[in-house]
Amino acid sequence: MADIALAGRVIASHYAAPVERRLSSATALRDVPAADGATIAALHEGTLFLMLDDSLGWAWGYGGTERLVGYVPSDLLEG
Repeated sequence: MADIALAGRVIASHYAAPVERRLSSATALRDVPAADGATIAALHEGTLFLMLDDSLGWAWGYGGTERLVGYVPSDLLEG
């Protein structure tokens, strides 16, 4: 899956429009959807997270100033 903004530039089986969310508290951006996954970056409370998928309690997307891709707990995202 890829962000719809990348259509025509990258090949993906599916494209999704990101949904804007904000973190309700600080958390780690993880490489896998698990609490013991490696930390990619520390995200602060209020950070914008652009969600592309949400399943089994983990949201996948990108966020932070560098727009790094990874997973955050779904329950920490606010509309």
